[in-house]
Amino acid sequence: MAELRFDGRVAIVTGAGQGLGRQHALELAARGAKVVVNDLGGSLHGSGSSTGPAAAVVEEIKKNGGEAVANTDNVATPEGAEAIVRTALDTFGKLDIVVNNAGILRDKSFKNMAPEEFDQVLAVHLRGSFLVTHAAWPHLREQAYGRVVMTTSPAGLFGNFGQANYSSAKMGLVGLTKTLAAEGAKYNIKVNAIAPIAWTRMTEELFPPEYKEKLSVELVTPVVAWLAHETNESTGETYSVGGGRVARVFVAEGPGFTKQGGLSVEDVRDNWQQINEVEPYLLAKDIGEQTMAVFNAIK
Repeated sequence: MAELRFDGRVAIVTGAGQGLGRQHALELAARGAKVVVNDLGGSLHGSGSSTGPAAAVVEEIKKNGGEAVANTDNVATPEGAEAIVRTALDTFGKLDIVVNNAGILRDKSFKNMAPEEFDQVLAVHLRGSFLVTHAAWPHLREQAYGRVVMTTSPAGLFGNFGQANYSSAKMGLVGLTKTLAAEGAKYNIKVNAIAPIAWTRMTEELFPPEYKEKLSVELVTPVVAWLAHETNESTGETYSVGGGRVARVFVAEGPGFTKQGGLSVEDVRDNWQQINEVEPYLLAKDIGEQTMAVFNAIK
């Protein structure tokens, strides 16, 4: 089988100074892509900034014979997002791939979480992914080609104690992924998301030390590279990936309970078991198909 290459393609990878983002940038560059390495260079909690992380990754890419440019703009502001995209266009003349990976943590139990701690996490993960993709979108549409990869999380898909802000942002990215996939379809823009399980500075305190190698970032990046490749036709999907395992994660609807002519609280109580059944489930390709299933049940 032929090697998957990105020759002639230009990619933006946000949060690419360390961890997963760094590995994504290195892999895409090694396979021929020209890469904008974006990283604010702040702490895990989002404070501070530094040109060091992004510059170091660019230096490594160039040392290996690739092409890259560093960018330290903030994904969470419209001006920063526009500047990131402008860096790709001014340096390389085009843009084909956006990998939204930048993120911060502000973990606290819900009762102790201040509104600003909620807002700050959403600003980077969800708003940042929106802003960078929004800045890139007109260019992807105009050339009738694009690949966008979002970074969600098992915390968003399944919930996690102490991460109301993080999990809200990450589940929001699933909805954004599905909607952009629908809107990008006729322009050959494929939009997908990964939910990585990997040993990074965000997770190193969560996993036992013996899992550092087993959950290496190198085992996540191949899925990102595939979703970013021109031959990938999947769109609107989310994939769990970690430790060499890859699985599709999907939202489905059970058969439910239907009562013609009106529904009472007692009807809900008396049929609660049926309402919670999961087989046979409906896996709707879009909101239209899901809505039609409801129409068909009540007509």
